[in-house]
Amino acid sequence: MERYQEIERSIIKRFRKEIWSKFVKAIKEYYLIEENDSIMVCISGGKDSFLLAKCIQELARHSKIPFTAHYVVMNPGYTEKNLNRIKENAKILNLPIEIFESDIFEVVDKVGGKSPCYLCARMRRGYLYSKAKELGCNKIALGHHFDDVIETSLLSLLYGSEIKTMMPKLHSDNFPGLELVRPLYLIKEEDIISWSKYNNISFLNCACKFTEEYNLSIKESKREEVKKLIKELRKTDKKMDERIFKAYDNINLNCILGTKKDGKYESFLDNYK
Repeated sequence: MERYQEIERSIIKRFRKEIWSKFVKAIKEYYLIEENDSIMVCISGGKDSFLLAKCIQELARHSKIPFTAHYVVMNPGYTEKNLNRIKENAKILNLPIEIFESDIFEVVDKVGGKSPCYLCARMRRGYLYSKAKELGCNKIALGHHFDDVIETSLLSLLYGSEIKTMMPKLHSDNFPGLELVRPLYLIKEEDIISWSKYNNISFLNCACKFTEEYNLSIKESKREEVKKLIKELRKTDKKMDERIFKAYDNINLNCILGTKKDGKYESFLDNYK
């Protein structure tokens, strides 16, 4: 058995409960992949996006629902070492990746100022949507997982003063006909780490030019603070994160001071008698 086949088998067998079953559940529960979809799977080089690509590849082989997938890597200006690591891992995983170039790091380096991450993220999203259009895709798949969802939810609550979460799918405002989907939505990061260690694959952790060259530390970020908070909560209650997740699927509108939809705010007093 080839190494890539052993890796594929680990997803279906060894990590069936932690990864494969949750991947399939998210696909079915949120209707993330449907008949005749053309999906651009975005690979950044990290463990999450590579696992996403393998799961979708497996689904494409065995699913009764016909769809096509394009495995795309955008090079925003990676070092040669990091880009080679991505190519090597794609070969190990037997993934037919397509790499396209962009000048994001160069542009952000010139005009990004003291907060390059925001501009970088916006530019990445624009390039990816444009590439998806070029390929004729109707969906873009990203590797955000369960922990990303919980962290984003608490970031909005604690620092954004609003209750909102990362959605399993959403329509693009600027690119009509394109939809963003997150098939790893229910999979916990610790299980993705276990999968990568089990298969002895060294993925990129952070290939950001600014982290490497300018020593920008994520350890001081608000997201890192929230990540540590969740870790502490799990020590006293292993299912605390799952209850936080469920809370965003169980909001009691009778006990909310106000809601906002499409930018329009509505107070509970508006309909109070």
